[in-house]
Amino acid sequence: MRDAAAVSDLLHLKDISMHFGAVMALDRVDISVGRGEVLALLGDNGAGKSTLIKVISGGLKPSGGKIFFEGEERVFESPHDAKQMGIETVYQDLSVCLNADVVANFFMGRELARRFLGIPILREGEMKAITEKVLSAGGTRIRSVRLNAEHLSGGQRQAIELNRFVHWGGKLVVLDEPFAALGVEQVRRGLETIAHVRDQGIAVIIVTHNMTHAFEIADRIVVMHQGRVAGNVPTAQTTHEDVIRMITGDAARRSAS
Repeated sequence: MRDAAAVSDLLHLKDISMHFGAVMALDRVDISVGRGEVLALLGDNGAGKSTLIKVISGGLKPSGGKIFFEGEERVFESPHDAKQMGIETVYQDLSVCLNADVVANFFMGRELARRFLGIPILREGEMKAITEKVLSAGGTRIRSVRLNAEHLSGGQRQAIELNRFVHWGGKLVVLDEPFAALGVEQVRRGLETIAHVRDQGIAVIIVTHNMTHAFEIADRIVVMHQGRVAGNVPTAQTTHEDVIRMITGDAARRSAS
């Protein structure tokens, strides 16, 4: 089933509601993100951001509403379903294996191998060359791809995940507080990596509490308040003060008065 309003969007959430017993966590949420667009999702604790990204990533099935992806209505029964569609969610704790090197992390679950007398043998040289090429093209500088991930900075680990996602054909990546544990220089490099991902035509949703980062990288800002969309504006057409009013609910109270 196609939806005319959703055809031009990569992802369109239409009237999404989520309740846990008597608690309404999401109330008729309607947002979309286009290809090559960076959307920042802001809101106070308990505003509904985490519930919303779980719906997008297939971790929760909404109580009501519809999800359209590439113009088609989708039902995600699990995170695996979302991944199959090209949706990846990168959480704060990441999913890199610290005691494996960069190459192993990049090809995890997708290792290249050849068979010799029926025994699979990893194509180590080819995997190393591909990893170096992809990371270099993405502007990620790592001294050696043979380093274990435990020796890398948080920003470098994050870059591995993002570049891996791009290389394997991802279409939409959701980043949950991507800069929470990073220093100033790592944040700068992280923002550069996100810009590179956007330049590949991939949609990015950033969940963050940091408005400075949102204004620096996002094309559009969506603010959640008490499970509802309190604001959905192009970044260039709003200010820090406006967003603060949306986050605290002042904007809604003013429009109601």
